[in-house]
Amino acid sequence: MADVQIMAETPINIYQLKKELEKIRKRDNELNFRANRTEEYLQQAASLKNPEELFEKIIKLNIPRLKDAHVHKIVDIAPTTIVELKTLLQGYTITINNESMKKILDAINEFFEKK
Repeated sequence: MADVQIMAETPINIYQLKKELEKIRKRDNELNFRANRTEEYLQQAASLKNPEELFEKIIKLNIPRLKDAHVHKIVDIAPTTIVELKTLLQGYTITINNESMKKILDAINEFFEKK
């Protein structure tokens, strides 16, 4: 097996993964089994038309301790209630106050109302 060297780790959301798989498909003309299965899942799960806009909107809120990885996961799941957002963030060692959570949810809900 080839010796793999990781150059950098950067979090991405499912929409960026979908674009990367499309680039790989164009480059290689076909995907391997695992990539095909992932692409099938992404066709069903990735339904936002402009996820970059939602990502930028949440980043611009300047919420302390909220990193890109957290925002990517929020964009992936798009929670609509505080309970859903709290459940999502429980997987991380991060605490966000209710006021900041309301700002995030307002940004998400505003994004979906616009669409």
